[in-house]
Parts: sequence; structure tokens; C-alpha cells
Amino acid sequence: MAPPLDPLRGLVSELVRMKRDAGSEDEPEAEEAEVEGTPAAAVKETVKSAAKSVGNKIKEALTTAASAAAGEGKETTAGSEDETTASPTKGEAAVMVNKIAEEMGVPTWGLVAIAIAVLVVLGICGCCIRRCFRKRRSKDGKKGLKGAVDLKSVQLLGSAYKEKVQPDMEELTENADEGADEVESKHSEVKLGKLQFKLEYDFNSNSLSVTVIQAEELPALDMGGTSDPYVKVYLLPDKKKKFETKVHRKTLNPVFNETFIFKQVPYADAMNKTLVFAIFDFDRFSKHDQIGEVKVPLCQVDLAQTIEEWRELQGVEGEGGQDNKLGDICFSLRYVPTAGKLTVVILEAKNLKKMDVGGLSDPYVKIALMQNGKRLKKKKTSIKKCTLNPYYNESFTFEVPFEQIQKVQLVVTVVDYDRIGTSEPIGKAVLGYNASGTELRHWTDMLASPRRPIAQWHTLKDPEDGDKKD
Repeated sequence: MAPPLDPLRGLVSELVRMKRDAGSEDEPEAEEAEVEGTPAAAVKETVKSAAKSVGNKIKEALTTAASAAAGEGKETTAGSEDETTASPTKGEAAVMVNKIAEEMGVPTWGLVAIAIAVLVVLGICGCCIRRCFRKRRSKDGKKGLKGAVDLKSVQLLGSAYKEKVQPDMEELTENADEGADEVESKHSEVKLGKLQFKLEYDFNSNSLSVTVIQAEELPALDMGGTSDPYVKVYLLPDKKKKFETKVHRKTLNPVFNETFIFKQVPYADAMNKTLVFAIFDFDRFSKHDQIGEVKVPLCQVDLAQTIEEWRELQGVEGEGGQDNKLGDICFSLRYVPTAGKLTVVILEAKNLKKMDVGGLSDPYVKIALMQNGKRLKKKKTSIKKCTLNPYYNESFTFEVPFEQIQKVQLVVTVVDYDRIGTSEPIGKAVLGYNASGTELRHWTDMLASPRRPIAQWHTLKDPEDGDKKD
């Protein structure tokens, strides 16, 4: 069944006729109407109202036709209910669209075209903005690294390094004095052997005769289960004169029986001195290891009599004893994984070893970035003249991508500057993936806390024999 279009056709023909009549009027007739008291504007308003009423009738006819066409071919039960609910909605939308078009003075199809054009423009703008943000992100990622770095991965790397740290390092106390007491107690528990000696003082010549008799139950420091011991004898605090016994090969119970005489030692001065017996293990190709020592304050013994006794060997402070202590250095590390930058701030050093004749040093610090034994970069601090406790507070930055941070080493060396000869290294600290002890702990804390400076004290160790001197 075709939709009822007869009323529509009639309305269209009537609209055409009214427009033709309105257009057939000429200007003279309009002037006559003005003369007769009817203005031309009133005529135009009448035509417009008639056209609007005709348009409303056309819309109603179109709505009726559309609803009739939508209802055709459906079942009467379900179709009637859907038609009653859907047709008013469609009708209201059409009326709203037409109303907006009338207010804007634009035909309906023109309004639809404008809406489509606006949607297309908004879509193009959205695509451009999204593409721009993607390019900016990719540029930011390429500035420091080839790929984006996740801070969580850096922290996981730091926690993985913590597994390498020695167990006792996890239980370090913040109080350095308590830590020193614990170390001394551990040394006292270890048996280092014992030493027999004899002392004789001659009041006439003001001389002290010291005899090193023998040692027993020394620890084995060589691979064959033995040691090559010898004894150094000197007086503190001056250490002007030192004596050494002969080296006894491959024995843990050496018999020395060697006598040494300290001359020009007045009895009053002797009361302020301490006699030291330091036992070493001789090594032809490397540094001699100190086994232990015996300290005898002369004010605690009766020099009027011959003294002969056994004493237990005590452990020494630091590597190689207090005589060879090199000092301590404090610096901070800060790593920014996104930028691939490692910042080292050299803060200060203290209790450095005396390297000059006057009992002082001219220290500066050398920082080297190493990989597979090759030096990638090297930087230096300023030189501090005539001091054993220099203060620097100088910052240095190295470019180290995140992929490379697991492969590099940081070597911090304290060097004594010499204007005439070659500068001599005092000691160093090596940090990195294959470090140990406090050095590995510092490196681990830096990786576990990206972007934060981590400061720590380090005890200087002897530089390797193959290091170059500046």
C-alpha cells in the first residue's frame, strides 16, 4: 500500500501558486498600496506567514508518510507497539532539525552538511594532536637512551646487586666506634700465635737491648700451609730507627735469637715510648702481609731488671696495620637512568698517609670510569696543599647509558702531587658491578635510589702495582 501523497501534492501546488501570485506584483502596485494606506512590508509579511504555514503542513504530511512507510510490512502485534514508541521520537528529531535550520536561515540539507563538515574537521584535528604527542614522546626517549628506561627496572637491578653484598655489610651500624669495637673483638678471638722476647736496659750508656727469641703457632699465609716470617722492631712514636730479623723460610715456629740495641734512649724518655714487635710474612712478588704485632709500653715494665716473657700476637688495624693505614675518603654518587648520567661529588678525605718530608701531603683526587680494563674517561679535582684532611666538594658528571651501567667500574684514587718528580698514589676505592664490601654496598644503594645522591665513607686501599702515576 502506497503512502497517502495526495495532500502533499495539493499543498505543494498551493505553495507554488502563492509564490507566483506574490512574484507577479510589480512596483507600481506596491506604490499604489502605499498610497492607499497598505505598506509593501505588510504584504511581504503576509506572504512569509503563508509560506510558513504551508511548510508546517508539508512537514506534517512528510511525518505521516514516513510513519506509514515504516509500519508497512510488520506484524500487527509487535509492530504497532514499536511504531507508537519510535515514530514520535523520529518526529521530534525531525522537527528539532528543521527548527534549527529555520532559525539559522539555512535549508535542512545545508545544516546536515555543516554538521558533517564539523565532525570531519574535529577528527582531523584529533589525529594531528595524537600524532604530535607520539613524536614528542619518541624524541624525549631518544635524548638520553635508545629506548625508554623504567625506574622500577633500575630499582630491581639495585636489589639484585644487594645479593652480592657480604652478610656482615647488611648489619653495619651507624656508629663507627661500635663497629671498631666489634672488629677488635673479632681480632682478639683469632689466634695469631705468640712471641718470646727479652729486654735489658743499660743505665750507663742509656741504651735498650732487645732480643727477639722465637715465635710459635703462627698462622699459615702461604698456599703450601706455611709462612716465611720475620720481625720488625721499632719504638713509637718517633719510629726513627727500625730493625729487622732474618727471614725464616717455610715455618710456623721460627727461632730468631737476634739482638738489637737502641742507643741514646734516656730513661726519662723511655717511659714515654712503646716498643713494637711486628711480624710479617715475606713474599717475593707482592706486598708482605702482616701477621700480627706485640706492643710493650716501657712505662709498664721494670727496666731495672732483665725482662723475658711470652706475649700473644694481636691483630693490626686496617690492612697492613696502623703503620700502613692510608686514610679515608667521602664522596656521593647519583645516577639518573633516563638521562644516562652518573654524578660523582668528591666531598672530603681524612687521616691521609704522610707522603712529604715535612709530614704532610698535597693530595688531589682522580676519578676514572673503566670498562673491561680500558679507561673511558678521567677527571681530577683541584690540589690541596700541605694537608692530610683536604676538603673538596667538587662535582663531576659522566655519561653512562643504563645498558652500560652494569659493565663499568668507578675508580677513585687519592694522589699526592709532586711538582718535581712523579705524583704518587696514596690509595684508592673501586666501585662497580664486581666490587665487594662497602664499595659494592654504595654502588647498590645508588642503583636502588635513582635520582638521589648517596654519600658514604670509604677506607682507601693500596693502589695496584700496574696503576699509572700522574
